[in-house]
Amino acid sequence: MGLFGRKDNDNGTTDSAVSPDLAALTGEYTIDPAHTTIGFVARHAMVTNVKGSFKDFTGTLQLDGSDPSRSTATLDVVMDSIDTGNADRDGHLKSADFFKTDEFPTMTFRSTKAEALGGDDYRITGDLSILGTTRPITIDLEFNGAAKDPFGNERVGFEGRTEILRSEWGLTWNAGLETGGVLVSDKIKLNFDISAIRKA
Repeated sequence: MGLFGRKDNDNGTTDSAVSPDLAALTGEYTIDPAHTTIGFVARHAMVTNVKGSFKDFTGTLQLDGSDPSRSTATLDVVMDSIDTGNADRDGHLKSADFFKTDEFPTMTFRSTKAEALGGDDYRITGDLSILGTTRPITIDLEFNGAAKDPFGNERVGFEGRTEILRSEWGLTWNAGLETGGVLVSDKIKLNFDISAIRKA
């Protein structure tokens, strides 16, 4: 069953009516950093993947259970919180070769459009800002469900993924390989595992 009331019938059709339970999820939510991962994957030396994440971020979701087009999302990421499991690599990523974190301390996302695709699948489009450059991206999302945790918090969960070309945001540093190709891929995969708590 989808977040925005697209309930599949036994015959495979989709109801246009909104499920009362799902409509009740309408509200404002705060992303929980302790149970959320903002991750990325880059190809290294043409042979392997290097994974990383950001540890410090804030964000909100405004969910509308009856009209998905009215739902919104915001995310602010502290670039100094980048973590790839290697201090030297993290330092290089923070430097002028990549994110220039002294000059551009924050990466932001602001949604501009939300769509229900059917079932638990959704799509959100928005503006991603890195290094002072803002470009649109589209993120495919899967709704993982809603629950009340042992502390009384009402939670919703999503998984999301998209791919970007880092060069489109001015992230162009690279090094050639003797065997051909480059050290760092232009294509970067972004992954989101989001848990958000409803505001009282």
